[in-house]
Amino acid sequence: MKMNDKQMLYILQHMIENPYMGVLYINTSCQVIMVNQTFADILEVDQESLIGKHVNEVIPRSRLPYTILNGETNLCELCCVNHKEMISMRVPIYNDGEIVGAMAKTLFLDMEAARIMVQHMSNLQNTNPVGKNTKYYCKYRLDDIVGNSQNIVRIKTLAAQVANNISNVLIIGESGTGKELFAHAIHSSGYRRNNPFVRINCACIPENLLESELFGYEEGSFTGAKRGGKIGKIELAHGGTIFLDEIGELPLMMQAKLLSFLQEREFERIGGNELIPSDVRIIAATNTNLVEAIARGSFRQDLYYRLNVVSILIPPLKNRLEDIEILVKHFINKINQKLDTAIEGIDEESLYLLKSYEWPGNIRELENLIERAINLASLEGHKIVKPRYLPTLQSRRFSNRTAKLSLNQAIEDLEYQMIKETLKNNNFNKAATARSLDIHPSVLYRKLKKYEVV
Repeated sequence: MKMNDKQMLYILQHMIENPYMGVLYINTSCQVIMVNQTFADILEVDQESLIGKHVNEVIPRSRLPYTILNGETNLCELCCVNHKEMISMRVPIYNDGEIVGAMAKTLFLDMEAARIMVQHMSNLQNTNPVGKNTKYYCKYRLDDIVGNSQNIVRIKTLAAQVANNISNVLIIGESGTGKELFAHAIHSSGYRRNNPFVRINCACIPENLLESELFGYEEGSFTGAKRGGKIGKIELAHGGTIFLDEIGELPLMMQAKLLSFLQEREFERIGGNELIPSDVRIIAATNTNLVEAIARGSFRQDLYYRLNVVSILIPPLKNRLEDIEILVKHFINKINQKLDTAIEGIDEESLYLLKSYEWPGNIRELENLIERAINLASLEGHKIVKPRYLPTLQSRRFSNRTAKLSLNQAIEDLEYQMIKETLKNNNFNKAATARSLDIHPSVLYRKLKKYEVV
């Protein structure tokens, strides 16, 4: 049964006026545009008197302006409002992809309620074996995959569609594109989400240890075997997912054993004679061309077909440059929390530099570069990432550009950079800039117009 607009409005009003939850909305000017009675009661002021005020007049040192500025989200933070400690959340409000406001909502109106909830969760964890070993559980969800380019939206949709079936998945992409992130997201979106997610990197484990890592061994099966034997990763992942990263590096002997398991869904430990069934979903990932590996004889064709039931091809960052801006905002928020910094954004010229680069290291390289830039900007007490905090990209841009330009174009490029830098050094005083460059002011004005320098 579909609700009409009147019914929907009634439900929304009831949700907002919830006596157990304070709610406050601000617009992009940080003015309060809506506040419920519960929040007004917390502040001990009249509800109507809050409308139109800047949020910092209402809640001194509020972080809601940061949510407006860069989309900063916090789903659980301790705050103090009108000398009262409480737990709240902050989220941006979007319309057609643009931030149009932000909302603050109290989750617990007093700390005693929060303590009761924490104790309740602790009791649940102690009685639920699923919560005891967080080593083998997911870190990421589909919502953690940042990007709205057509390619990313398409493969996120595909990942969501296959999350609830048992088909094997092969994730293909260059190093640093986020293959493991997608593997986590597929597991956490499906019915196996509360069961183990076990990762094994096929390139990092010595060949002589791979079999015992995957399938385990019985006590006394070889010299140095642990008393009681060892459970392998496939057995640990029972009911969940095993993620085989860098599957292209798996030795041929182990490829045969893995193929046998995929066909029969049961295995023997090393030194054992009992067949052990294991209900696991296989997600594999590679940054190599497995078809070429098959042609070389280093990868089994039959195993490839078994793994490649659902194929997810993650594009390199150079093929999704439209996602650079939203990725940069995401990393600034993430790194600000990690380093306890307060960088507010990035300027247009820096963004242009980032979009002009080819990104051989993909998203991992972008994150590392943004972290380096934040460290440099914070060291100088600046809140905005500028080109000088991206020295590697600046030098590459100039060398790459001049290599492709004619002599006249290269001279114009250098002239543009000199005028822009000199203008900045003279606090944008055009007369002083002309003197510094030893040219007539009329010549400077003509060149400013030519290069569209404001």
